[in-house]
Amino acid sequence: MLLLYQQHNEWHGTPYRMGGISRSGIDCSAFVQVTFRDLFGIDLPRSTDQQFRTGRKITRAELRSGDLVFFRNGRHVGIYLEGHKFLHASTTRGVMISSLKNTYWSRHFWQAVSVKR
Repeated sequence: MLLLYQQHNEWHGTPYRMGGISRSGIDCSAFVQVTFRDLFGIDLPRSTDQQFRTGRKITRAELRSGDLVFFRNGRHVGIYLEGHKFLHASTTRGVMISSLKNTYWSRHFWQAVSVKR
C-alpha cells in the first residue's frame, strides 16, 4: 500500500485528459494501467470496461489495497487504498485520493474487482 501512496505523491495534480497517458495529462484507466505496470508488473488492458473484465468481482466489504473500484456502469475506475479511500484520475481535479464515503462516490459506486489476489 505504501507504493500506492508514493504513486499518488509522484502523480498528484497531474491533470485529467481523456485519452492521455502521460504526466501532462492522463485519464482514469490509463492511470490504473500505468500504476499496475510500474508498481506490480501487471499488464492491464487500456480501457475501463476491459479492466473490469480482467479481475474477479468482489463485494465492497472484501475490498483490499490494490483492488479496483468502478463507478457509473464502468465509465470510471480507481485503485482502492484503505479506510474507504481510493486513488484515481478525477475528471475535475486530476490525480488525487477520494473517499468512498463521499456522497457523490458512494452514490455512483458500481462494482469492485480484484486483479492482484
